[in-house]
Amino acid sequence: MSGRIVKLCLLLVVSTGAVTGCSKDEQLKDSIAPAASAPGPREPARDGEALFRQFCSACHPNGGNVSDPERTLYGSVLRRKHITTPEDIVRIMRNPLSRMLRFDATALPDKDARAIAEYVLKTFR
Repeated sequence: MSGRIVKLCLLLVVSTGAVTGCSKDEQLKDSIAPAASAPGPREPARDGEALFRQFCSACHPNGGNVSDPERTLYGSVLRRKHITTPEDIVRIMRNPLSRMLRFDATALPDKDARAIAEYVLKTFR
């Protein structure tokens, strides 16, 4: 039953993108453009959970992976791939190996990327 729900959700996500004609990259740029282009001092690093919800949860709900179920954020999977530190996760965010969107430092400052990485390691052990 849960497999059918996951497939249905994935179908809904894909069909929504096809209907709106907007790629994930465009949606991401739209969601982060105001913060990246706002003049003045940068906000301090925010809570890792809030940042995860903003930047990651669409593709990694509850630590899963909607586009590649083999690449979840669960601790056992990360450890198997030798991803054990916040730096490992930030490196992947900056230079992903799969279909993941790239988050450079202008889109996601180092402090925020590290907060997300620490949240992932703590939450999805």
